[in-house]
Amino acid sequence: MRDLEHARMMLTMARKDLRAIEGMKDGEVFDVEIFGFHAQQSVEKALKAWLSFAGVEYPRTHDLEQLFAMLDDHGETIPEQFRALEDLSNFAVQFRYESFESLGGELDRDEVIRQVREIIEYIERLLGDVKTGG
Repeated sequence: MRDLEHARMMLTMARKDLRAIEGMKDGEVFDVEIFGFHAQQSVEKALKAWLSFAGVEYPRTHDLEQLFAMLDDHGETIPEQFRALEDLSNFAVQFRYESFESLGGELDRDEVIRQVREIIEYIERLLGDVKTGG
């Protein structure tokens, strides 16, 4: 059963992480691991909002690939451009304790922000098409 209230609450939280990364563009002030963690958190919360909207109970996980797979398994149509966000999963666990740069990684912060904003707005439109209680 759809849980629109929970979905909306999760999107509100996803927006908070989005605002955080919008303020973390300066790599001299905010390390990439901190930026990436909040980007991952924003996408994770957005996907969990989508799952709640779809009536799918989700596990406690930071694995974005698993959350996308759950949406696929429940017949949700996922625009292909969002699949690149799966790469942020490592910021939830691995790069909290290991340097991203030491592995030769680069991250285009403006592009990540654009993609995160895009998936949140997509899910907001999905929820906006449904009336509360329906």
